[in-house]
Amino acid sequence: MKLVPLCDRVVLKQLEAEETTKSGIILASKSQEKPQEAEVIAVGPGGMVDGKEVVMQVKVGDKVIYSKYAGNEVKLEDEEYIIVRQNDILAIVE
Repeated sequence: MKLVPLCDRVVLKQLEAEETTKSGIILASKSQEKPQEAEVIAVGPGGMVDGKEVVMQVKVGDKVIYSKYAGNEVKLEDEEYIIVRQNDILAIVE
């Protein structure tokens, strides 16, 4: 099965949370903060959204940072994904 986003939506796969701090302290799974970095899995076609032309600026394979409480979480075939609007993506990590 494959997720195909519509309009200005983007499917993200969240990257793993850090297990240790920069100083080397190992974090328990409960204290690990939900990461805001993800990989782009699929990109919608863009087009007209709310009367404005939307051009997609991300592509499959990009690593991005997205808003903390953005999107909808979806579980498909034992994999978890997040579907967000393109304007919920804050930056591309290069």
